Amino acid sequence: VSRYIGKHIPGNPTLVPQNMTGAGGAKMAAYLADVAPKDGTNIGMIANNFPAMQAAGLEVIRFDLGKFNWIGSITPTVETMTVWKNAGVATIQEVQNKEVIAGASGKGAITYSFPSMLNEFLGTKFKIVAGYPGGNEINLAMERGEVQARNNTWSSWKVTKPEWIKNGDIKVLVYAGPTPRDLPGVPNVVDLVKSADDKRIVELIVSGTKLGRPLAFAGGVPQDRVAAVRAAFMQTMKDPDFLKEAAQLKIEVDPVRGQDMQKVVADVLSTPKNLAARARKIIE
Repeated sequence: VSRYIGKHIPGNPTLVPQNMTGAGGAKMAAYLADVAPKDGTNIGMIANNFPAMQAAGLEVIRFDLGKFNWIGSITPTVETMTVWKNAGVATIQEVQNKEVIAGASGKGAITYSFPSMLNEFLGTKFKIVAGYPGGNEINLAMERGEVQARNNTWSSWKVTKPEWIKNGDIKVLVYAGPTPRDLPGVPNVVDLVKSADDKRIVELIVSGTKLGRPLAFAGGVPQDRVAAVRAAFMQTMKDPDFLKEAAQLKIEVDPVRGQDMQKVVADVLSTPKNLAARARKIIE
């Protein structure tokens, strides 16, 4: 995005990507909120689970994401729970009766919280083994037979392991997020949850799927500049050069408007506190 959006912003500024590590991205978001100039010159790519974490009252979120000005996202994400071919299960219902070992990085990561959520609300029997440094290591553990399942986004599977999909090495049991056209017959986790309260909690936990990898300004940026950059983002999503590079990188482009993201975040933050408290033990 940084390579192409500048030509669509008035004045054609040069954008300089900069990594700011710490607390899973919370340090960067806090910098935007508390330190960075509020003139539209600082944009952050915010972790999409931060609104849910704020709603659940996690201390690491010391800023109000409801005041952020959301710009846009290249695409929403589809989270999946996927099993290796020798797991001995073919449906999520079968995991309600058979223990399946799932690899994860650690508590607070989606690789841990997703199977934990399924255990809590669908009664599955995923045994979560944490401590893997990242997704590549979990994939190797699946190949070696150390674990039999893992959470991953559907887009990541298609980019990193298309041969596994083609050869039938993995099977998606359930997904969360927008309905993928190329996963026919796979159920959405929200549809499997019975009570209305439980559905609201699950929707809170997986709300990041609607945001994808979101870009945002902090609060306080003049609204004319917010509008200009939102428009520039959507123009970038149609830019032939951007689309060409995205295709080369196998990045799906199905943009989410900043205005729509603003509503998603507001809805997440309006989750009743008693329900958000139940989500906390899963996402923290």
